[in-house]
Amino acid sequence: MNVLVTGANGQLGNELRNAAAFSRNRFVFTDISSVPGVETVYLDITNIDAVRIICESERIDVIVNCAAYTNVDKAEDDSATALLLNSTAAGILATVAAERKATLIHISTDYVFHGDRTVPCREDWPTDPLGVYGSTKLLGERKVAESGCRSIIFRTAWLYSPYGKNFVKTMKALSAERDSLKVVFDQVGTPTYARDLAMLISKVIDEDMLDRTGIYHYSNEGAISWYDFAKAICEMCGNTCDIRPCHTEDYPSKAERPRFSVLDKSKVKETFGIEIPYWRDSLADCIKRLES
Repeated sequence: MNVLVTGANGQLGNELRNAAAFSRNRFVFTDISSVPGVETVYLDITNIDAVRIICESERIDVIVNCAAYTNVDKAEDDSATALLLNSTAAGILATVAAERKATLIHISTDYVFHGDRTVPCREDWPTDPLGVYGSTKLLGERKVAESGCRSIIFRTAWLYSPYGKNFVKTMKALSAERDSLKVVFDQVGTPTYARDLAMLISKVIDEDMLDRTGIYHYSNEGAISWYDFAKAICEMCGNTCDIRPCHTEDYPSKAERPRFSVLDKSKVKETFGIEIPYWRDSLADCIKRLES
């Protein structure tokens, strides 16, 4: 099969590049930006004609949409761009997938939930996003559904990797530079190692499980606060920084975050026959890669 990946220079896109090296399928990696030394085809996913042309010329069978507007706070002031990338572009990719009878694998987020419960979020729960980012991602999910294309949507959370900007790399650097840090302890979820999610996507494609359509939740196993996550990062890096807990109200931000967004992974494990790594094991692997 021929597979088109959007947002290929992001965290998940880069991990899919690594996974694709072992695939029997052909991958075309696209992005609106370029990285020196990395082969990426330019593609504006907000232009339906451009998407149609590349999908036709490359005979695309599967589209993996890793592109998104992910700056949660900035989205509050830049809602038009967030809507364009998270909703309109998702609809364009879904429309072209439907026209070609291709499959769209689309990445969404735990931010579609309000986060006011204390049990893991299931796929069939009512959605109620708190801010622009979550609202535009939810609209993107709906655009995909309305298109009628064959689709698999993976909602994920707290994504990190050795690539780009993320919490792990930030905490690794800050805990090495500073004597103490304060991190919120009243927001609970589960990190997602982008390599693990990329391996699942690769498995779905390589083992031709594309008919198992629907919405699925995927993050690593376990439940922790950002404080717990920061403590573990600091310790695994061998840093001596004193990580202290604080309340969300101590660090006000433009966008409100879900207080509890642990994802229930029962459906994805049963449907695709996978075991999901524990968050500490995946974090250790990422830090090892960062340090090597």
